[in-house]
Amino acid sequence: MTDKTVIIIPARYASTRFEGKPLAMLTGSTGARKSLIQRSWETACDVPSVDGIFVATDDQRIADAVHNFGGQVIMTSQNCRNGTERVAEAVQKLPEPADIVVNLQGDAPLTPPWFITALIDEMKGDSTVEMATPVLRCDGLTLNMFREDRRNGRVGGTTAVFDQNWDALYFSKEVLPFTDKTYADDEQTPVYHHVGAYAYRPTSLARYIRWPERSLERLEGLEQLRLLEHGVKIRCVLVDSQGRVFWELNNPVDVARIEKVLQTKGWP
Repeated sequence: MTDKTVIIIPARYASTRFEGKPLAMLTGSTGARKSLIQRSWETACDVPSVDGIFVATDDQRIADAVHNFGGQVIMTSQNCRNGTERVAEAVQKLPEPADIVVNLQGDAPLTPPWFITALIDEMKGDSTVEMATPVLRCDGLTLNMFREDRRNGRVGGTTAVFDQNWDALYFSKEVLPFTDKTYADDEQTPVYHHVGAYAYRPTSLARYIRWPERSLERLEGLEQLRLLEHGVKIRCVLVDSQGRVFWELNNPVDVARIEKVLQTKGWP
């Protein structure tokens, strides 16, 4: 029996760091301007063997934008505190039950489709894995951008540390583990970038939404820490960028960074 897999893209308008972020326009190589949520949707569409793709939102402006480019929407409540809670609520409203649920965060339009495929394969290959997320070994260029963001008081990418079995020990918006070495742009570093995507079993999502926030989740603002604090193992799946630049849209300054990639790579 084939596991039914769906991708859900959580999107909210009222972001504290970048209000209206899902509707921010990004200009591609041909001059075409598409919203962040549309580019995230198109990223999801490039993932093979997926049984459904949905945007989960509580905002009618985002829903209208998704409908305008032909996407599917699941409306959720305004009480969701993070993307995982929104995905958990959306799962309850799916037209058909799913076996594997992928949360592709709506601020990561540069996510290569094979990152998501790697998560799905990990979940299908090991039934004991309750949740999986990709990690990418940072080169010097990415690490230096993380450091620049922190020096300027911006929250940039998230880093992950894990055990010998690749199960997560911690995630942080600080750069972990500490290293004061200076790295060349193309040099590999001991820091791993946590990529903004998750795969879950629906049973794990059902438990997640019942649990209260705990201190680490509140301090870091990272939803996955709720599962770690409740003893759920999160499998970190090493992915290869294959030369692709990966960057999330966390702050307004990231618009130019992502547009530069789109235009350099010739992506419309």
